[in-house]
Amino acid sequence: MGRGREFLCAAALALAVAAPAAAADLVIAMPPWPSGQAAANILKLGIAKKFSLEAEVRELGTLTAFIGLEKGEVDIQPEVWRPNFDELVRKFVTEKGVVTLSERAVPAWQGICATPEAAATIKSVADLGDPAKTKILDTDGDGRGEMWIGAAEWLSTGIERARAAGYGYAANLTLVEAKEEVAMAAVDAAIATARPMVFYCYAPHHVFKLHQISRLEEPPHDPAKWKIAPPNDPLWVSKSSAATAWDAGQFQIGYATAFAKKHPEVAQFLQKVDFSPDEVTAMSYALEVERQAPADYARKWVESHAERIDGWAK
Repeated sequence: MGRGREFLCAAALALAVAAPAAAADLVIAMPPWPSGQAAANILKLGIAKKFSLEAEVRELGTLTAFIGLEKGEVDIQPEVWRPNFDELVRKFVTEKGVVTLSERAVPAWQGICATPEAAATIKSVADLGDPAKTKILDTDGDGRGEMWIGAAEWLSTGIERARAAGYGYAANLTLVEAKEEVAMAAVDAAIATARPMVFYCYAPHHVFKLHQISRLEEPPHDPAKWKIAPPNDPLWVSKSSAATAWDAGQFQIGYATAFAKKHPEVAQFLQKVDFSPDEVTAMSYALEVERQAPADYARKWVESHAERIDGWAK
């Protein structure tokens, strides 16, 4: 009898181990930057609370996420930045109709910024083309200044390379690619030691809450000078030209059109999500500066914004 019970227990255990975990009801892509990570987890918890649907949050780059949205492998992308991903929007939203963007958008901008010590000498992107001025950015003694242009996996980083070539400052600056948290630590250190530093910047972002940062002057955006090749081309950076400022930016929630047909109530919820620039900055600050885990931050945010989330679901 004892052995029979042991056999049954062992068999039950084997079945439990072999049984696949229950699949999530939907997949939310989590971008590799702080506000996108926080937003993905807020949407996960908000949707679970209002619609009893369990979401898997999966870290994905935007290009991969859009392909997943088309294939039915991804349902929601919380931050679709524009004009960065206008080519993807044209292909998947306008032409194929497989992705839908929320009508609400968070205003944003992108450019080049300088610490106070750098801004005393370098006030515009034109100054970046002057080796006599950019030598103050040299930290390794090779005679060339360094400038962070973004993380390797960001589409904006390739565009910044195209801009550096178009403006001409790529000839005398070393363009550095690194994770954002590494770059922001370098900004913190530069401010603390009064060392000049110039770097790619975007807003909303917590760096402007922490430090006095100046945005370099640029000529207004000129569509005629903004020629970005499709990012699925391996040589898209070298084929691109962007000797002008970024256009006015924004980001929106994207979701699979097929998912919206299956869950129209969730699609309406996503259309009402209305994060403000200040809230996005707070997300970035919490994750990047306070080192809060995205899931922990989202849980507290959802708890403290219950009425707000109720409103999104009406």
